[in-house]
Amino acid sequence: MDKFVYKKAAGITALSASLTEFKYKKHAHKEYAVGVTLRGIQHYHLDSSLQLSYENGIMLFNPEQAHDGMAHNKEGIDYVMLYIDPELFLDAMARKDIVRFKTPIVYDRILEQGILRLTDAILRGKDEALCSELLLSLTDNMDQTNLSKDEKKDNLLLKKAKEMIHANLERVLDLDELCKELQLSKFQFIRFFKTHTGISPYQYFLNCKIEHAKQLIDKYNDIYIAVAACGFVDLTHLNKHFKAIYGTTAFEYMSYINER
Repeated sequence: MDKFVYKKAAGITALSASLTEFKYKKHAHKEYAVGVTLRGIQHYHLDSSLQLSYENGIMLFNPEQAHDGMAHNKEGIDYVMLYIDPELFLDAMARKDIVRFKTPIVYDRILEQGILRLTDAILRGKDEALCSELLLSLTDNMDQTNLSKDEKKDNLLLKKAKEMIHANLERVLDLDELCKELQLSKFQFIRFFKTHTGISPYQYFLNCKIEHAKQLIDKYNDIYIAVAACGFVDLTHLNKHFKAIYGTTAFEYMSYINER
């Protein structure tokens, strides 16, 4: 049976998941994501390459790095993930510039234990001060050779396209309007955007809507504010797309976050 449990503390979202048949649609997160495969084999595509994380494998995702996800076989998988805001992550790392993980999967017992300790503290509702200390300990144990300064800067055209998409999340994506402003045909724009981000403009737009909905639920503890602000037809519409990315409905996610 597929199971997803979310909890948030000290600006970090922790996920404990067990799945067999569920498959994540291709998406990306604005946060850094680090996790551990506890059982089975995690199967996902990252930057057009197949990745397999075996038991004790540490999965490392950069912000806005498109990926999907599923169990590699019918035995299923158990795993945990931490989603850390880039500003918080860089502060803990004592870094000013955005950095990127160079290797997507590593095997490091000390780092693994650091992820598991922080995940356990958040899921058990421990004090935020303790969670912050565990985050610092975790980043201190990260292999600096697996980190590089982010040289992958958005070009001006891509930056403008993303800004226009973010500014109109409550509306239906209007490709004609976007392309007119960018002076590209629809097909030129779709090909350009997918080449630079790994996902289509519509996938990116929908992903941004869901990310924004999640932020609003975190802030206001109200799923209907998220429905209205993000332009979803109704709660069923939001739940459908929310589950494709987070494995659980928006209502279930809010319930997990509110558990004490």
